[in-house]
Amino acid sequence: MVEVELLDAGLLERVRQPSGHETLRVTDAGVACIAETLQRNRATRDAHESLVERVAREMTRNGRIAWRGLSLRAKVGDAWAMAMPDVFSIRNTSVEDYLEPVVHEIKVRRADLLADLKREAKRAAYLQLCGECWYVIRDGIAQADEIPSECGVLVASDSALEVARPAPRRAMRMPFQAWMVLARSTPLAGWHSDESQGWLGAPIAP
Repeated sequence: MVEVELLDAGLLERVRQPSGHETLRVTDAGVACIAETLQRNRATRDAHESLVERVAREMTRNGRIAWRGLSLRAKVGDAWAMAMPDVFSIRNTSVEDYLEPVVHEIKVRRADLLADLKREAKRAAYLQLCGECWYVIRDGIAQADEIPSECGVLVASDSALEVARPAPRRAMRMPFQAWMVLARSTPLAGWHSDESQGWLGAPIAP
């Protein structure tokens, strides 16, 4: 049925071979459509990755250790589910009870956000891995009250990340399997400055 629709739209054409059988070939209009789609998807992906980087950097500036693109297992009901938060961070502390793990899920397109909100099991997996779960949405794609109440909402404009609704904070301890994934993964390089070294008591280079 997809082929029929593409033929009707002029994006494919039927070509009869000398042997008598027919093949399908992408038309010039089809090539242009593919190129436009790729460019649009690339722009969306770049915008998404840029905001992921921005949020992760903000976490490190707040004294946290941040990872991007982790694949974590979480127990949801009686089954295991894979969770892949855009940004996962913990406090920079040696006391396990003070880690305060946080998940940030990044959305720059309304369609992607609405599709994600239908995935209750995914959200439940996030909540099993963190004490706070946030949706970071590009300004203008949704209202805070469209996001489930168990999650906080950050709105990203060109100049700021603003809290539209705080995330409920829950006490939790990191599950062992999450620790193992973190041990095998490389966090984002932390934010450094001469002042921070001074706070640690290290000499400041002239």
